[in-house]
Amino acid sequence: MLDEILEYNKIFVENKSYEKYITNKFPEKKIAIVSCMDTRLTKLLPAALGLKNGDAKIIQNAGGVISHPFGSVIRSLLIAIYELNVKEILVIGHTDCGARYTDSQKMLEKMKEHGITQNNIDMVKYCGIDFDSWLGGFIDLEDTVKKSVELIHKHPLIPETVMVHGLVIDSVTGELSKVD
Repeated sequence: MLDEILEYNKIFVENKSYEKYITNKFPEKKIAIVSCMDTRLTKLLPAALGLKNGDAKIIQNAGGVISHPFGSVIRSLLIAIYELNVKEILVIGHTDCGARYTDSQKMLEKMKEHGITQNNIDMVKYCGIDFDSWLGGFIDLEDTVKKSVELIHKHPLIPETVMVHGLVIDSVTGELSKVD
């Protein structure tokens, strides 16, 4: 697959196909979006929000969940706020999210099937990782969005002047609904 990607990229660059994507590092609309890595959202999410390349910082992970107050998502938001002039944050969950139904115990079994040893799993547990909360899914989509919004609101390093909103997007139609 990598060879196909590199071959495509060579032609992309030779044809200057990149020119229509040129922008700068500052989000034009001064917003950052935290959402899921679901493949259905790759083009649907920006299209449903009326965003073009360069309008927003989009941070994607499994479930669009902020799982740690000092993890990579918050780090990205802090950089977006203090270095890239973001003034508003949207936390957007989506319907039919695959991460919602993940089972940490089943995932641990799959890890073992792929050669991860029990010793390595135990080492990670010893470091304080709770696999159920780290790899497990979630029950209520809106509640999960609310928790991420609340984590941002209460974060000691995020200024109160930054507006934070929770939304759910329909992963088929792109319809947005606000989470109160």
